[in-house]
Amino acid sequence: MDKILVTGGLGFIGSHTVVKLQEAGYEVVIIDDLSNSSENVLDGITAITGKRPIFEKIDLKEKADVSAFFQKHNDVKGVIHFAASKAVGESVKEPLLYYENNLGSLVYLLKELKELPEASFIFSSSCTVYGQADELPITENAPVKQAESPYGNTKQIGEEIIRDTCKVVPTLKAIALRYFNPIGAHESAEIGELPIGVPQNLVPFITQTAIGMRDELSVFGDDYPTSDGTCVRDYIHVLDLAKAHVVALQRLLQNKNKESYETFNLGTGKGSSVLEVVQAFERVSGEKLNYKIVGRREGDIISAYADTNKAKDELGWKTELSLDDAMLSAWKWEQKVRGK
Repeated sequence: MDKILVTGGLGFIGSHTVVKLQEAGYEVVIIDDLSNSSENVLDGITAITGKRPIFEKIDLKEKADVSAFFQKHNDVKGVIHFAASKAVGESVKEPLLYYENNLGSLVYLLKELKELPEASFIFSSSCTVYGQADELPITENAPVKQAESPYGNTKQIGEEIIRDTCKVVPTLKAIALRYFNPIGAHESAEIGELPIGVPQNLVPFITQTAIGMRDELSVFGDDYPTSDGTCVRDYIHVLDLAKAHVVALQRLLQNKNKESYETFNLGTGKGSSVLEVVQAFERVSGEKLNYKIVGRREGDIISAYADTNKAKDELGWKTELSLDDAMLSAWKWEQKVRGK
């Protein structure tokens, strides 16, 4: 059983990926500083898989602690790196916090991997690197635009750091996975998205409004050049996304990669508007959602959805779960968390 390190493994996407790794037979060790997650997530993972992953509470900004971890776990074969701050608005207000947290931790990890006989590295990147793309759907060859926020910039610079490192470290292989919009929860409702404070993402705001935690959902703008005037995004079920990480990792571990550094888009290939997501929620939950159209939000792009052909052709991966599946699982999770 290869030992795989998952940083940020108690977060939303991280925890679902840990489940898929354990189900695929890997031994998983999680690093998380619990700044935006809870140790209780370990119980959910264990309930699903029957196996409790190793957990180390470490702040990856502490270089000495990162080194000590790799001395203790010198048999790590691969790393999936999720740990990062991810609120766009907060990054605009606190740019240095984002650069230190998202880039410093990445550098310290790569320095340790450089010393291993071989290492496979999966980076949690984002479709934000494309900005408002010139053409839709967005392929991996689309130009990387100047970032709209320090958060987006950390993903761009992170990719550059990894690519530059792979050029000079022959024992390192890496894949950057550019996600579109992950939503949903595990069908067991044992793990899901649990934002601390006011949600930054659409779906938890929808479910929290429906359960009565929020008075209403604000829909930012209905005058965009889209089918119903609201912004369009590519919403991908978190379980489909988690599977893609396992497939990408296997590609590296089995030396099937074509270059030392590769990028893949992860999405459904289909765009859904904000109002279509609201309607999907109302359809699967039977709840009427209280929402209000308000002015546009600064920094929002009009439309983004993925061309998924490269992931399909190279990784043999494609999404299997629908928008309705995701909304229903998110609602079940919200109800469980709130004890409803």
